[in-house]
Amino acid sequence: MGKTVFMFPGQGAQYVGMGHDFYEQIPVCREMFELAGRASGLDVAALCFEENEQINITEYTQIAMLATEVAILKAVEEKGIRPDITGGLSLGEYGALAAGGVMSEEDVFRIVRKRGIYMQEAVPSGGAMTAVLGLDTEMIETICAETAGTVSIANYNCPGQIVITGEESAVQAAAEKLTAAGAKRCVPLKVSGPFHSAMLAGAGEKLAKELESVEIHDIAVPYIANVTADYVTDKSEVKPLLQKQVSSSVRWQQSVERMIADGADTFIEIGPGKTLSGFMRKISRDVKVCNVEKVEDLEKLDSVLSI
Repeated sequence: MGKTVFMFPGQGAQYVGMGHDFYEQIPVCREMFELAGRASGLDVAALCFEENEQINITEYTQIAMLATEVAILKAVEEKGIRPDITGGLSLGEYGALAAGGVMSEEDVFRIVRKRGIYMQEAVPSGGAMTAVLGLDTEMIETICAETAGTVSIANYNCPGQIVITGEESAVQAAAEKLTAAGAKRCVPLKVSGPFHSAMLAGAGEKLAKELESVEIHDIAVPYIANVTADYVTDKSEVKPLLQKQVSSSVRWQQSVERMIADGADTFIEIGPGKTLSGFMRKISRDVKVCNVEKVEDLEKLDSVLSI
């Protein structure tokens, strides 16, 4: 019997209106949006459902995305579906923590609101991120290491798609070298800072202080950490890994490969968009994948899980 993974996307998939049908139709989903509002001190429902510019600003994006993910998670759970493993990309790791009961919903909402603020505040001028398409991972690592200034890999998304991050001048210089080395394209990303780079270490330190007051529960459902691409088995590791995650590479491809090696054959993406489902098609075509973004998507789960 194969294993089922709940996976949660990160920033970039947000849009106005996400989760609204769950909010309107399923009471427990509405409760999650309201809890997110109380925990964050924001009108999260308005942030998600009403036209606004804030939804694309990091300090607001993160709580909006997580509220939507946890709300949809509750709808999936109401169908009696439970994961064998959880994982999430960057911000999505907090969805995984909620799904596995490692943190309470209230705590993940409160912490992610702070995480968004700290990451926004820590953004230095002159930071950038660029997606590198169609080049060998080792070549990208080597060129980043040889480029003057701060530039490193932010995301190992899937074969053929790596994101680099750091000082704008260093990222541009690395991109030129990567193009010369054979990259199909280097695409600058519209982000507000060099996320998952050493330049955000200060945000991680602030987050660590905020995490001191959070209760971490025993890890009943295995989850994979972005920093290590490995299972977290000791709850004492959770907080240090979340601190490092802010300024470390997100090893998503490696995380998925580890889960597949451990018997995972069904991956359910919970949250806005199909970003992770798209990555899955490039990582492995031997597993079942579906996303739950709308209420009607809940109907797909029965057929996917029964195959």
